[in-house]
Amino acid sequence: MRADLHIHTYYSDGAYSPAQIAAMAREAGLSLISMTDHDSLAGLEEKARAAADCGLSYVPGWEVSAYRGDLKVHILGYGCRICAPYEQFLRARREGALARAEDIIARANEYFGLDVTLADAERFHQKKDAPLHTMHIVAAFAERLGRDKGDLYAAAFEPGKPCHSLIGRPSPQDAIDVIHASGGIAVLAHPGRIKLSAERRFSLMDELVGRGLDGIECSHSDHTEEQTAQFAAYARLRGLLQTGGSDFHAEGRNRVIGQPPFSPSEELLAAFRRLCGSK
Repeated sequence: MRADLHIHTYYSDGAYSPAQIAAMAREAGLSLISMTDHDSLAGLEEKARAAADCGLSYVPGWEVSAYRGDLKVHILGYGCRICAPYEQFLRARREGALARAEDIIARANEYFGLDVTLADAERFHQKKDAPLHTMHIVAAFAERLGRDKGDLYAAAFEPGKPCHSLIGRPSPQDAIDVIHASGGIAVLAHPGRIKLSAERRFSLMDELVGRGLDGIECSHSDHTEEQTAQFAAYARLRGLLQTGGSDFHAEGRNRVIGQPPFSPSEELLAAFRRLCGSK
């Protein structure tokens, strides 16, 4: 079985609908997918239906945009359900996203000498039931500046850059806790992208495991073969689940649905069956 367990749709900062994503996954020869939009389970039924219509197995997923200070430490959640702890978390994320958006826009207007508004960013926010994402704001500024939004994000909006804001960001522990409270399993996303030395990165992973982390995304578009092997060895040593995904958003980012190839273990599939039944 081939799987891609990290794909974004237009419910956050992806370019495509769940139906389009499912069709692309089928074309790529996949059997199992998860659509893991940022900070909410928005579109849950639509995503499951789109996968079923394409003959694919599906596990509900999301990616919590967690931070420790300026350090991005995203956590993937699989098999979660809509429940009171999730709804409380989502309300806080929506409120935090709006406050953060106002801060980012103010910083970026001052930095670039523009007068972009929240309404300008909202034009790029297709699915209003999901929290406003930083990339919606970046898209508004990219349009005004005539620049590529990916390049602009890296230049001015990513952590440590002048237009970045930490307002309303959940911690990795917040993410693990809400995923567990929602009945799911918590997986560290793309550890190779965490901007720490290898020694400090594994120390952070040890800490998160001690706090309840269930798995590691070992296979990812941005991981080298060496990193993938290292993370897999770490997962085996610590008894963690291993996942993999493309982190696909749209064409042009060197990410392709179904790449790098990932085949889930029977242990992971059994965990998904426990969480999701036959999905």
